[in-house]
Amino acid sequence: MSETMETDGYACRVVDLKKEYVLKSETVRALRGVTFDIPVGDYVAIMGPSGSGKSTLLNVLGCLDQPTSGSLWLGNDDAAKMSDDELADIRSQRIGFVFQAYNLIQQLTVVENIQVPLFYQGRPLSPEQRKRCHDLAKMVGLGDRLDHRPTQLSGGQQQRVAIARSLVNDPYFILADEPTGNLDSRTTEEILQLFERLNNEGRTIILVTHEDEVSKRAKRVVRLKDGRLQWDRINSQEVRDEAARYALENMPVEV
Repeated sequence: MSETMETDGYACRVVDLKKEYVLKSETVRALRGVTFDIPVGDYVAIMGPSGSGKSTLLNVLGCLDQPTSGSLWLGNDDAAKMSDDELADIRSQRIGFVFQAYNLIQQLTVVENIQVPLFYQGRPLSPEQRKRCHDLAKMVGLGDRLDHRPTQLSGGQQQRVAIARSLVNDPYFILADEPTGNLDSRTTEEILQLFERLNNEGRTIILVTHEDEVSKRAKRVVRLKDGRLQWDRINSQEVRDEAARYALENMPVEV
């Protein structure tokens, strides 16, 4: 793996990706030759019914699993050919994860949770890194919650911590797995607006969702079915704006 990974304008490229699992005597073909690319600065929603290969693709994109064949290009490096140690480096340094269940460490404060990916690098935090963690907390609206622990935060605030954590290593892309699945309508809108702001600032976002109204907020929708790419469509700005208006107009009234 190269020391510095050039992107060539792409956050990642998936080429003829296949993944098979052997369960007892049966071979399950979870991915059957999926190909698409994600330019730097794109905002892509991945959708698909149960059994479509969506979760398998998520694991491969996150370098949590390797494909049976095909390529996952991160810049000029094919992650499909990397060792386990190299994949671990990629996960900790080049991919920002946001999960439905937040996955915060309960004993740590807001700022300490944001620092977690830096700890995996095995080096003491520099003053610049500590400042960056504070700045990220402020950026997601938690500058006054730095010393709070997850149990002292709402679900939306915890997800904001997770988003700040995903940015700390300046990743190729944010990989968000059902990031609004545990949130109410109002908090979902806050998180989607945060993703849109980050994308407008140039961040690449890959969002896995089963909700049509969430997928309409992305720039593109990639849909899987039976392990294959069913379609790859651009959401017009009109569609995105209409989805945002619909969400705001149908927001539950606070009491």
